[in-house]
Amino acid sequence: MTEAYILIVDDDTALLQALPQALYLRMPGAKVDTSDTAMDALELIKANDYDAIVSDIKMPGMDGLVLLSKIQELRPDIPTLLITGHGDHRLAIQALRGGAYDFIQKPIDREYFVAALRRATQTRQLRRQVVLQQQALEQHARSLEMTVLERTKELIQANAVKDEFISMASHELRTPLSSLKGMTQLLHRRLIRSQSPEVPSLVSMENSIRRMEVLVNDLLNISSIEMGMFDLHCQKCDVVDLTRRLVDEYVFGTNPHPIVKVYLPAEPIEAEVDVERLGQVVINLLSNARKYSGANSPIEVTLEKHEETYSLNIKDSGVGIPTEMLPLIFERFYRVPGIEVQTGSSVGFGLGLYISKQIVERHGGHIKVESIPSKGSSFSLILPLLINPMRIDNDNIQTSSSTS
Repeated sequence: MTEAYILIVDDDTALLQALPQALYLRMPGAKVDTSDTAMDALELIKANDYDAIVSDIKMPGMDGLVLLSKIQELRPDIPTLLITGHGDHRLAIQALRGGAYDFIQKPIDREYFVAALRRATQTRQLRRQVVLQQQALEQHARSLEMTVLERTKELIQANAVKDEFISMASHELRTPLSSLKGMTQLLHRRLIRSQSPEVPSLVSMENSIRRMEVLVNDLLNISSIEMGMFDLHCQKCDVVDLTRRLVDEYVFGTNPHPIVKVYLPAEPIEAEVDVERLGQVVINLLSNARKYSGANSPIEVTLEKHEETYSLNIKDSGVGIPTEMLPLIFERFYRVPGIEVQTGSSVGFGLGLYISKQIVERHGGHIKVESIPSKGSSFSLILPLLINPMRIDNDNIQTSSSTS
C-alpha cells in the first residue's frame, strides 16, 4: 500500500496535536492534515484526495454529522470516521446511517483508533486501485473496439476486392471456355462423320471442358450471392415436365449413362419456378448422387404434390454421410473428409450444396437431408407452389447485408 493521507477535524487543539503523533508512530510514512473547524475542513477536502477523514461529531458551528453529509456529496468514496462521546450510541447510529465508515468513542483508545484508520485507508486505496483498473480496462476495451472496427473495415474492403476479382475472373474465363466448347463439339461431329479413331480422345476433352464449365459457373454463382446480385426470374411452369426434362438431360449428357428411376405424378404440378436456377439444383444433386454411388447403383427421383407445396426427393444408395457431418455439408467450400468419390470426377470447390441451398431458400423453400453411412443419402427439396415476392426481397436484403 502507498503512504496514507489523512485529515483530522476537531475543535480540541490537544487532540489535534496528540492524534497525528500517534499516527506518525504507528503508521510510518503517513501524512496528516488537521483542521479545527468543519468549514476549513471542507476547503481542504475540496483540494485534496484523502485516504480517510476523522471528525468529531460535536463541534461549534457545523457539527460532524453535517460535515459528513457534505463529504458524501463532495467525495463519497473517502471513508469518514466520527468521534463520539462515551455512551452516545444514538449519535453513533445516526453517523453510520449517514454513511460513516466507523465511529470512535472518547476517551480514544489509540490502538483501536490506529487500527480503524488503517482499515479505512486500506479500503480507500483498494477502491482507488479498482477505479484505476476499471479505467485501464475501459481504455483497453475501447482500444480493442477500435482495432476490431479497423480490422473489420479492412476485411470488408478485402472481401469486396475478392468478390470483384472472382466475378471478373469468372466472366473472363467463361467467354474462351464457351468458344472452346463450341469448337470441340463441331470437331466431334466431323470426326464422327469421318469415322476417326480420335473420337474417344475428344470425348475425354469434352468432359474436361464440362468440368471446367461447372467450376466457372460455381464461381460466378458464389460471386453473385456474395455481392447481393443473385436474382430469381420465376415463371409458371409444370414441375412434372421440368423434372422429366432435367433427368433426361442429365442421363443422356453423362457418359456412361447412370441409372435413374423416376416416380412422377400423373397430373401436372403448376408452380412458380426459376427454371434455370432450379435445374441447377436438380442437376447438382443428381451429380452428387452419382459421384458418391457405385457405377451401377440406381438413383431414385420422386416428385409429390402437397396442399401448398411440392417435394422433389433424390435418393441414392451410396457411401452416405456421417451424422455429425450433416449440419456442415451446406457450408461454403465444405467437402466431407474421408469420403472418396465412387464414380466420375472429384473436381469441385465444395460450393454445389451451398449454392443449391441458396437457390431453394430464395424460392421460399428448404432442403432436408437424411443419410446413413454405407447405405446412402436422401435430399428433399420442399418448395412452395406460389412464391411470396416479399420473402424473396427480404432474403436478398439479408444476404446483401450479411456480406457487406
